[in-house]
Amino acid sequence: MADQIAVVGGVDTHTDFHQAAVIDTIGRHPATAPFPTTPDGYRRLLEWMRLHGDVLTVGVEGTGASGCELARFLRVNEVTVVDVDRPDRKARRANGKSDPVDAYAAATAVLSGRAHGRPKTRDGIVEAIRPLRVVRRSAIKSRTQTRSG
Repeated sequence: MADQIAVVGGVDTHTDFHQAAVIDTIGRHPATAPFPTTPDGYRRLLEWMRLHGDVLTVGVEGTGASGCELARFLRVNEVTVVDVDRPDRKARRANGKSDPVDAYAAATAVLSGRAHGRPKTRDGIVEAIRPLRVVRRSAIKSRTQTRSG
């Protein structure tokens, strides 16, 4: 599509669903929608964003926690992902909590250049060692409980 507009995505992440939003490059807010946190939900989210235009970048809140799988899915599908800080609590209390507003804020932070964090890939040596540390910690705890019991 030669005349397709460019859009920036924003995602407010949660455990069971992610609220996604798209904005165009001049800041208009065409749409927002929730998607389940499943592989099918991630696929539908990306397809939905692409219906609104050429996806330049997607800002995702919590790429190290609730948004890590979505960020990984987007990167695998050659979408640039930016880690967006959650809005501070004082600002959220003043304006009220709203998932669509938070998703638009994530997209706006990317478009304005305020958000530029690189999400952790969670696939390096640290991630390879993490399961070993969990098992070790559990073994130490068991041994301590056995000796003091």
